[in-house]
Amino acid sequence: LLRSSQPLTGRNRRRCREDEKILGTILDEGERGFIIDTRSAQAAKQARMSGGGTEPKSSYPQWRRIHRALERGRPLQESFIRLVEACSDPSLTMDRWLARLDSSRWLSHVKAALSTACLAAQCLDREDSKVLVHGAEGTDTTLLVTALAQLILDPSSRSLQGFQGLLEREWIQAGHPFQLRCAHSASSHARGKQEAPIFLLFLDCVWQLSRQFPFSLEFGEELLLTLFDNAYASAYGTFLCNSEKERRLCKVKESTHSLWVWLNQPEEKHKYLNPLYSHNPLVIWPSVEPQSIQLWQGLFLRWIRPSQHLDEAWQEIQRLVEGN
Repeated sequence: LLRSSQPLTGRNRRRCREDEKILGTILDEGERGFIIDTRSAQAAKQARMSGGGTEPKSSYPQWRRIHRALERGRPLQESFIRLVEACSDPSLTMDRWLARLDSSRWLSHVKAALSTACLAAQCLDREDSKVLVHGAEGTDTTLLVTALAQLILDPSSRSLQGFQGLLEREWIQAGHPFQLRCAHSASSHARGKQEAPIFLLFLDCVWQLSRQFPFSLEFGEELLLTLFDNAYASAYGTFLCNSEKERRLCKVKESTHSLWVWLNQPEEKHKYLNPLYSHNPLVIWPSVEPQSIQLWQGLFLRWIRPSQHLDEAWQEIQRLVEGN
């Protein structure tokens, strides 16, 4: 499983022999690979006008390119704002609530992200093929797809330590621009040009996996909520800056504390563990049918609906498991 930014072919379709050689050496003779482009074919074509583009078939004959368009900028931000506004309106009737939820298109984005991740996972697992994922810069939807695909395929990524390693590798070190994407409060009406809840979309997809496979993830919803909060406002330096280069220049590791160190303290760690967890060595294939994608009430409705009874039920489950 590989990830990259878009090739810089430009309007004249320039060739990059080095890129062609890299991808050529990955495949054995006669072997075929898949390139999953998280832009539409039209968007990839338009990117040539500003120097970008995609891989021409003639230069990459062993690779099959597939376009799976995922929103990453203003449309995703607008979708999230509409959902938050709907969730914050207590006067809605049932019909009006369902209409507002549908018009926000947030659950459609969740479905599209999971579907694309499943496609990448199927190419790797069932086709036994190499997969390259990229979008434009390779720091947004690219990371969303590769991280979800690993959760689907790799049991070690579904442990608490493995999940932390996945986030560190696929989001932080790979350069997701947290400072730009999470510039304001997530529920703010501000519409910054670079803002987009890509990381929140990832956390929502992970929650969907945990709901469909309640025994397969070692961590629970509380960890996902904590990660969401810390991505937007944190006492720790883990999600600061936009890249590893910026973090080194700002000496983030030397001058701030790590969120992972705090989470892994014994007195804190137990809060985030799933008491029902049982190691599952198999691939987990989530359903992406519309009926299977649900609103993450623990996040989007947590300021409206008290969670006391759910918290008590969770504590009772922990008590029963520990008692056995």
